[in-house]
Amino acid sequence: MNGSDEIHQFGFIVDTIQKSQGVIKNIERELVCPSCKELYTHPLILPCQHNICHKCLKELLYLTLEDSTDVSSEASTPGSPRIRMTSPSVERIDRLVRSASQRSSLGRRGSKRNSLTPKITTISCPGCLHDVDLGERGINGLFRNVTLEAIVERYRQAARAATAIMCDYCKPPAQESTKSCMDCNASFCNECFKINHPWGTVKAQHEYVGPTNQFRPKVLMCPEHEMEKVNMYCEICRRPVCHLCKLGGAHANHRVTTMSTAYKTLKEKLTKGISYLISKESQVKDQLSELEILIKQTESNGEKAKEDATYNFEKLYNILEERKSFVMRSIENSKSLRLEKLKNQVEEYQGLLENNGLVGYAQEVLKETDHSCFVQIAKQLHIRIQKASDSLKSFRPAAQPGFEEYFLDVAQEEDLLGEIAFSKALAMPEINMEQSKIYNKARICWQEPSDSLSADSYVLEYRRLDKNEDLLWNEIETANTSKILSDLELNSQYCFRVKGFRGSTSTPLSKEVVLHTPPAPVFSFLFDDKCGYNKEHLMLNAQRDTVESMAGISLLLGAERVQVGCYTCLDYIIGDTGITKGRHFWAFSIESHSYLVKVGVASDIKLQEWLHNPRDISSPRYDQDSGHDSGSEDTSYDSSQPFTLATIGMKKLFIPKSSHVTCTAAERVIPLPTRIGICLDYDEGKVGFYDANIMKCLYERDVDCIGTMYPAFALLGGGAIHLEEVITANHLDYSHEI
Repeated sequence: MNGSDEIHQFGFIVDTIQKSQGVIKNIERELVCPSCKELYTHPLILPCQHNICHKCLKELLYLTLEDSTDVSSEASTPGSPRIRMTSPSVERIDRLVRSASQRSSLGRRGSKRNSLTPKITTISCPGCLHDVDLGERGINGLFRNVTLEAIVERYRQAARAATAIMCDYCKPPAQESTKSCMDCNASFCNECFKINHPWGTVKAQHEYVGPTNQFRPKVLMCPEHEMEKVNMYCEICRRPVCHLCKLGGAHANHRVTTMSTAYKTLKEKLTKGISYLISKESQVKDQLSELEILIKQTESNGEKAKEDATYNFEKLYNILEERKSFVMRSIENSKSLRLEKLKNQVEEYQGLLENNGLVGYAQEVLKETDHSCFVQIAKQLHIRIQKASDSLKSFRPAAQPGFEEYFLDVAQEEDLLGEIAFSKALAMPEINMEQSKIYNKARICWQEPSDSLSADSYVLEYRRLDKNEDLLWNEIETANTSKILSDLELNSQYCFRVKGFRGSTSTPLSKEVVLHTPPAPVFSFLFDDKCGYNKEHLMLNAQRDTVESMAGISLLLGAERVQVGCYTCLDYIIGDTGITKGRHFWAFSIESHSYLVKVGVASDIKLQEWLHNPRDISSPRYDQDSGHDSGSEDTSYDSSQPFTLATIGMKKLFIPKSSHVTCTAAERVIPLPTRIGICLDYDEGKVGFYDANIMKCLYERDVDCIGTMYPAFALLGGGAIHLEEVITANHLDYSHEI
């Protein structure tokens, strides 16, 4: 290899590293040791399949040993080697691990193990926090994850692309290396590589890569049998093993496979998993976008909540300030009034002193010698003196100094303020599956918990579920707690969810609910009250969407003549509209107490035969195979007939039997769904019976569609049939006020 080839090779390596830098950077989380939180250094694979640095595992073993033997009071929490007061040196760790191993081996060789000798076999995995047993060999029994080590090294190279690795063989000053030899475990510049790997020698065949400081072993050796290469894979322990492990080791009774088979199988699984994740990249991006929107909404709603809380507290502050001002004014006014009264009383009593006030004035009046002038003022003055004398005898202050009546008892208010909390918050709405249904249209109803605030508006989101798993949600806003949708495709699954809004605050999205649309357009009809309708045995409601079977007056009157058996016949009723083309679906429910009901389809020709020539199916003279009723739906036949009826009774649905389908009687009986659906494809000549709650086909068979086909029903004994109510625009959305 000449210099230009080497330069070209080195340039190719650098270019490859630069191209992979973007990819490598994005996987840094997978390359960090869960213990030291740094890039892996000589990672080992724990029995729980998590990875840990060789040095970190030694630290964990040291801490476990230190805790079990009480070597030092400075031991930290097990499983957290980074949180401790002192960090043991690697040499000390090695000494402790070696001494523990020696004690362990001595204990194994002795006839009786010393129970006080500590043996480190179990640690807490920092990745999954579960206790894992390292086995008898401890750290020496673990595999080195060379693949992860190589990925970490590529990451390091991408991170330090501008940092040079110097040649290990150059004389000072060392030159920058251009390649590293994986056999020599050293890095070389071009000149030193030529000198140490001359052409025509074994060294010329050594494997070399770009400059690196990490050298992986060329062959993976068995940790149990250090001189043996691993060449098998244990499917029980999920780890590579050698042939000695299988022959007489710990994996002797385990199921193993060849390394090539395990490589192929695991690589196929990994490739398939990676391909699936890559194919879902758009889904991941959509979910990331949704999460980013949620983060922004969380930040916005959090700030809005803080603003609302601040506003409410400001209102409380203002109310307190207003009340404080009012109370202060009241106290001040009362104080001023009392002081004024007391001061007046003081002045009054000061006048009773000698030569002062009233007494002084009276003394001056006594000096008057003119009788008429004295008498003129003496009377009034005497009254005042008398009052002053009386007040001395019953002294009462004009005002009390206490302000007890102005004491504020705020104990209750303190409790209320101390219990200030968020009022009933907006709670996540829940879709009501009992009220929600899909028929000709979809009516989705939801409700809120009774102890939560009611939302002002709601947003109903829905999307179709199909093989493409379209993630685009359709949104419809409404102020009510239900919504009718009419733009759904037939024979499709739809996912629904709803959230509420009150101002700028929104509830979490409700749990997703999946509903299935009918397999064909809904066929709307009512029961026919004219053609073949037996008024004595059947009773229709005013809307003609419910029919009920009753005994009838004629049967009751004739009951006294009935001694043995009961000879009755089916009472038929059909829809008032027929089908001459296309696919149609209708649904109905049957009362659980119904004794015997038949449902299905029949042609107008067959209906004329049934309605005009009724036969007693309980009579001994009746024979299904005699020709009198060769079209009986309970008889096995291969050719299609102009009718198909399924039997219902005792809360069971009895599927019609057919000669080309082998099944037992028990397999033909299934629990009665609360809603039954029938789908007729006139053009293809097929009829199917459905569980209308989940739109699942329970049974399908051929039918000879000739003439006009009608929805057909028959009842015997007590029973009732209710046609499914068609969802129309007349159905008002349920309001949360109802």
